[in-house]
Amino acid sequence: MMSLNLSSILIILILSIVFLLILILYLMLRPQRSPADSQTPIIDNLNIFGEKIQKLSEGQERLTGGLQTVSEAQAKAQLSMINMMEERLAKVQLQMTENLSHSSRRTAQSLGDLQQRLSTIDKAQEKITKLSGDVLSLQDILSNKQTRGAFGEIQLTDIVSKALPSDGFQLQATLSNGKRADCLIKLPNPPGPIVIDSKFPLEAYEALRNASSETEISSAVRLFRTSVRKHIKDISEKYIIEGETADGAILFLPSEAVYAELHANFSELVREGFSARVWIVSPTTCMATLNTMRAILKDARMREQAGAIRNELTSLYQDVDRLGIRVESLDRHFNQAAKDISEIKISADKAGRRAKRLDNFDFEEISKENLEKVIKLDEVK
Repeated sequence: MMSLNLSSILIILILSIVFLLILILYLMLRPQRSPADSQTPIIDNLNIFGEKIQKLSEGQERLTGGLQTVSEAQAKAQLSMINMMEERLAKVQLQMTENLSHSSRRTAQSLGDLQQRLSTIDKAQEKITKLSGDVLSLQDILSNKQTRGAFGEIQLTDIVSKALPSDGFQLQATLSNGKRADCLIKLPNPPGPIVIDSKFPLEAYEALRNASSETEISSAVRLFRTSVRKHIKDISEKYIIEGETADGAILFLPSEAVYAELHANFSELVREGFSARVWIVSPTTCMATLNTMRAILKDARMREQAGAIRNELTSLYQDVDRLGIRVESLDRHFNQAAKDISEIKISADKAGRRAKRLDNFDFEEISKENLEKVIKLDEVK
């Protein structure tokens, strides 16, 4: 804006000078009059022209001063503007630097978190891959009847070994009827040793799960009922022996899904098991049952050792009684020793007082006459 005003002033000044030059040329080139007529106007015009030139010179000086003032003001304004712009640019640069630094830190942190999450995802993917392989291996194992039975026995062994002491059970125990049980819990009488046998009706359960039509569902339900009833009957006939085992046995299902299906939709089979004194358990309920058996074993062992505990308590009482007698005797000895020490102290005090009195005696030099009167100790008998 200030540059535009300065340009306007310069243009006006130039136009004024051009106008003045044109006026001078006009006066010089105007037709000559008679000397008498024209001398006075020319002089007047020259005077006027001189005055105008003087005024123009003064205006030029004022204009020059104004232009200098305007230039200085413009320079100051430009300098102030430059300083202000530099300050704003510095602030903006500082803010941008801080923002970029903060953004860089957040980006680095985000990249680190992303890297960590990707690492976690890779590990999870590896675990999933491994789990998929394990699932396939498990499916291969469970597809065979013998390996399926071994799987149930291994799971039962793991649960029993964690819940009971090693002498509280026996694996693959042979009964008097020649039948071999997966596990025999050595409970005291009553109720007596109880058998746990693992059964896994996986084929019937898979047929029930995979059935889609009414015919397939009915066939699968019959197969599942038949399989479970057979297991209940076998356990009841083989592992419940009067006078040797408890009056009941346990059927272990190594699958929580099969156990849930049985209790949800085949409750009559559970009741038939109760009637045959065969209790069906899953891995979870088996652990709870074994914890109860462990408490029974512990209580039985406490009762068996009650006599030994009473004998030990009697011996302990005798030891404590002897300790009391010896402490009493030691107390008497301590009292006698204290009395002797007190008497020794009294004797020492008396001896000290006598020695002090002897030290205060004034012994004079004995003369020869008195010396003859002194009785020698060796003459005294």
